[in-house]
Amino acid sequence: MTVDAATLRSVLRAHASGVAVLTAPTPAGPAGVTITSFTSLSAEPALVSFALADSSSTWARIKDARWYGIHVLGAGQTDLAERFAARGTDRFAPPTRWTGGPHHVPLLEGCRARLVCSRRDVIRAGDHHLVVAAVEHAEPGEPGAGLVHLQGALRPVRSTVPARP
Repeated sequence: MTVDAATLRSVLRAHASGVAVLTAPTPAGPAGVTITSFTSLSAEPALVSFALADSSSTWARIKDARWYGIHVLGAGQTDLAERFAARGTDRFAPPTRWTGGPHHVPLLEGCRARLVCSRRDVIRAGDHHLVVAAVEHAEPGEPGAGLVHLQGALRPVRSTVPARP
């Protein structure tokens, strides 16, 4: 017995997911999308993962990319998350602030953290592709509250516990 997609989505809305923006250089120019599937996978070696739906227009653009940028968003970046989630817009046009980074990866400014990653594996999983990427560069960014997706909405999350070094 399996659970139908609508029930699964409804139940999983109770799970808070961090919000990040994935970017990649493509022959047609920079591509990017808001993701909530980003996660740390391994510390040794440094690996992360994310998943995109087969039906995603961004997946169609980045499926052959070798390099990615992952941008962890803060509480004040709801507009950026919404811009990169919207369809039919130039996500990199102003007011988006970005520069070209290593391997031409588009790097967004003002994020809580940024990573530059190289593709290691792509695994088809159901109606998604799971990408495992090696972290080649990581840098902390702006301090402050984080941003999560919970119950179908973007919400700030503040920590009362000091960050570990």
